[in-house]
Amino acid sequence: MFAQTPVPPYYAVIFTSQRTAGDDGYADMAANMVALAQQQPGFLGVESVRGADGVGITVSYWESEEAIAAWRMHAEHSVARAQGRQSWYGQFSVRVAKVERAYGRPSVAQ
Repeated sequence: MFAQTPVPPYYAVIFTSQRTAGDDGYADMAANMVALAQQQPGFLGVESVRGADGVGITVSYWESEEAIAAWRMHAEHSVARAQGRQSWYGQFSVRVAKVERAYGRPSVAQ
């Protein structure tokens, strides 16, 4: 599903990862983190995909850099990040970008 973002500017946090084998609680934690992020001030939405090869990209959208920093420091998110480094990700990168323009094509009902 596409995130319903406001008119720019806003920020995107782009998390690209390569999963390790096995679930080891990953699916539950990922669902919990999305639910928790949705409760955070400044959260605008999220889009996420993962290929059969384990490579995934999650983009979360935020009103400000301050909102991103607060999410990064959230205690439960910190635990999830540590678990990810230890068990779930063989490789990952995080990129933060300011969205200055956004456009697209709305969904066409079939």
